Amino acid sequence: MQPTDTRALMVALASLLALVQVVYLLPKQAKARLTLLVLAAIPLVPYLSDLAAIQFAQSSAIRHAEKHPVEMLIREANANFDSLLRNQSSTYAAAYAEYQRRYGFEPPDGFEEWYKFAQEHQSPIIDEFDIISEGVAPFLRMSGQEFLDIMSVAYDEPDHELWSCVMSGQPAQTECSHHGRENDRNNAHFFNRVTEKIPVAMDLKFLLNHLDEPTVMIPPLSANSIKPVITNRGGERAWEVLTQFCSLKKGEMKSPGTSTVETYGLPFVTDRKATMDLCRHPEYSDSHGLLAAPESLRLIEGLVPVLSNGAPSTMGDILYPSTAYIEEDRFAYHTETDVDWDKKQNNLYWAGSTTGGRARPGEWHSLHRQRFVELAQNLQHRTFSYLREKKGVISREDSSFLNGRLYDVAFAQVLQCDVQACREQRQYFTRKPWASGSRPYHSRLVFDLDGNGISGRYYKLLASKSLPLKQTVIREWHDERLLPWVHYIPVSQHMEELPELVFYLTSTENGQKRAREIAERGQQWFAQAFRQIDVVIYMYRLLLELTRLQDPDRPAWQLEVR
Repeated sequence: MQPTDTRALMVALASLLALVQVVYLLPKQAKARLTLLVLAAIPLVPYLSDLAAIQFAQSSAIRHAEKHPVEMLIREANANFDSLLRNQSSTYAAAYAEYQRRYGFEPPDGFEEWYKFAQEHQSPIIDEFDIISEGVAPFLRMSGQEFLDIMSVAYDEPDHELWSCVMSGQPAQTECSHHGRENDRNNAHFFNRVTEKIPVAMDLKFLLNHLDEPTVMIPPLSANSIKPVITNRGGERAWEVLTQFCSLKKGEMKSPGTSTVETYGLPFVTDRKATMDLCRHPEYSDSHGLLAAPESLRLIEGLVPVLSNGAPSTMGDILYPSTAYIEEDRFAYHTETDVDWDKKQNNLYWAGSTTGGRARPGEWHSLHRQRFVELAQNLQHRTFSYLREKKGVISREDSSFLNGRLYDVAFAQVLQCDVQACREQRQYFTRKPWASGSRPYHSRLVFDLDGNGISGRYYKLLASKSLPLKQTVIREWHDERLLPWVHYIPVSQHMEELPELVFYLTSTENGQKRAREIAERGQQWFAQAFRQIDVVIYMYRLLLELTRLQDPDRPAWQLEVR
């Protein structure tokens, strides 16, 4: 429980001194006076046994570092990333041809101006915008007029959380309205900051999702309806409705790329997209708050174009960057508050609230944030899996030992729960006071995971000198430009590999070296590819696609959308 050997030793010595003082103060004629010294075992035994366990773990770690899954995944990912950067289109003709190759049709009007704008601002990414295509592709089967009509129909429906926005002029100005709200969470201001840098006029309409949770479920082609169905699923189990079309997609699902990395039975993330695909993982049904018990979920079932900050694989929201990343200072990175790597604590840090799902009595243990804190605080005294090497042979071994000093993890607030569930969690977890936003920078490893939706703190962690470990099932606009094992470390939903991962990155020479390298490369890449102008470049391209979709003269497309 103590962060260093010295602190642990001081606790043991303080206990022993108190015991000696008690024995000394007892009358000499007191019976069994000296036998009280047996109580010295209370602080000494766990101190010495933990010391031995730590020493044993370090001595039995994999000596041939090149065989560790982390090493192999990093090498493989770096090679793929370097290839991706080399293959970005360097001319407009190449970018045009690549667009046609990927999507099977021509780019929207204004694509050439967009390309020149991206090149002028030295965008390292030119071709990797599949997430935009995936978002807008289903709506190509509607005509432009139908596209406009469905937005009006959806907005006029009751019980939704949509803002209707209109963008016009040069530079374009955005005005958003809502039936019952006045605060649009800085969305109009965000779009105005974006469009003031775009050198062309933008005239279009769009719908924005106000909630943290995503909202759109697009039915299969045979179930198209002009009138969307909107239901409030807040507080209800959502897994079945969010995966209802998985059986129809089985024939379309491509098998994930076969990784050559040997993981020895631990679920290291070798294919991020497959790991985040809900249809491939029915075991996720109870392990994430959004799937098991979302706090708010206004579900729109129908072919309705809505912009959201993030969505799981089965949902059809069109993704755009969160205003939290740009507009809110509490999520901004400030260099002066960071700490150099050598001065950071060699542990994993996370503190936050129990947001991420509606906690009910006896059911909150399975939610994703609660599972993470429970593991890091070793509250179940479960067995953990590690990789060990004996006589040159690497194998997976189970142990009841978890080095608690490698984890500085706690809840600061207990929220979104029934009265009894709140009480149960306050009694169960070790909690800490709310810390400043710069507190994560004092640790080498920083954890980030979903809340009700995306995590707003992710970018400040990427921009820092610490190494982010990321667990998520929610796709975001940046997924194609941010690569696991290159810019951050991915963590599986069940986190079975986390103890070995944290041990390797903190307690082995090679692991510490790799942790520092990825932290530095992630920070450098963030400065190159996540500038405010990179957000503008993404939004510029997205707005061109939306403009094409709502052209009232555009007929519905019959071609097969890839």
